[in-house]
Amino acid sequence: MSNENYVVGVDLGGTKIAAALFDASGNVVHREQMDTADAVTAREVVQSMVKMINSVSNGKALQGVGLASPGAVDSRQGIALNGTNLPEWNNVPLKQWMEADLGVPVQVVNDANAAAWGEYVRGAGVGSDNMVYVTLSTGIGAGVVMDGKLLLGSSSFAGELGHTIIHPDGVLCNCGNYGCWETFSSGTAIRNEALRRLESGRSVMTELAAAAGEEISSRHVFAAEAQGDVVAAEVITRMIRYTAIGLANIVHTFNPDKIVIGGGVSKAGDMLFPRLREETDRFVMVPYRGTFEIVPAKLNDDVGLIGAASLFNQ
Repeated sequence: MSNENYVVGVDLGGTKIAAALFDASGNVVHREQMDTADAVTAREVVQSMVKMINSVSNGKALQGVGLASPGAVDSRQGIALNGTNLPEWNNVPLKQWMEADLGVPVQVVNDANAAAWGEYVRGAGVGSDNMVYVTLSTGIGAGVVMDGKLLLGSSSFAGELGHTIIHPDGVLCNCGNYGCWETFSSGTAIRNEALRRLESGRSVMTELAAAAGEEISSRHVFAAEAQGDVVAAEVITRMIRYTAIGLANIVHTFNPDKIVIGGGVSKAGDMLFPRLREETDRFVMVPYRGTFEIVPAKLNDDVGLIGAASLFNQ
């Protein structure tokens, strides 16, 4: 096997950096992780990534480096456009800086697109032609693969499906709009709706969270519903309805053959997916029924690393 087939994938988060060396078969040869707490400038974050890339590659010649970056990214220019928890994370020329330091090609996408591409190439989307990836987590992230290619859009912003507006009179979203999909279907939305309903009643959710020494989360809501808790059931029923509306919009817009769902909420498994499939079918037009699958993601926490490294497969 030629050394030129090695690729490094990097997953940059608000608090940590993970990097891994992949061989031509997509196997992890070596991986490392570090936090970003000591970085005070964007340049220092990049220097930390370069140091990790050199460490995990251990002198092997690289085909390239794929980077999954949080926030809005201009993938064509390789620029991180706006900030997250990272310092000075606005208009950072990631591709330019890293290629100058490393001497190899660098491709940059936002983290949701990296996850979508990872699931398409090596996860639940294998065998699909047109796939949409949705992560139900703190918010809702998404990425779209059409005709075997990652859909970027004219400004590399395609796929921000969590901020499609489901109800214009809904609650305020972090993005500044009202009624975004993620205010109804994300893990945060489940928690907020549970807390709202608890203001006027009791629920097993409170006991489960207290027993674990945690604040109420979507995990406790699903667990309480499994025990027959009425309040939790109302919260989950509402969430499934609005999630199905969002998925029906995806079906009508992109006509995918597969919708892959990841994120913490997806870990509810059989408590979520059968009902979600049934409810989505209620909202899609008849000709679309049976043309798509709704399936759980497969790659878990490594999805960003795998997707970033797999950019060189596109």
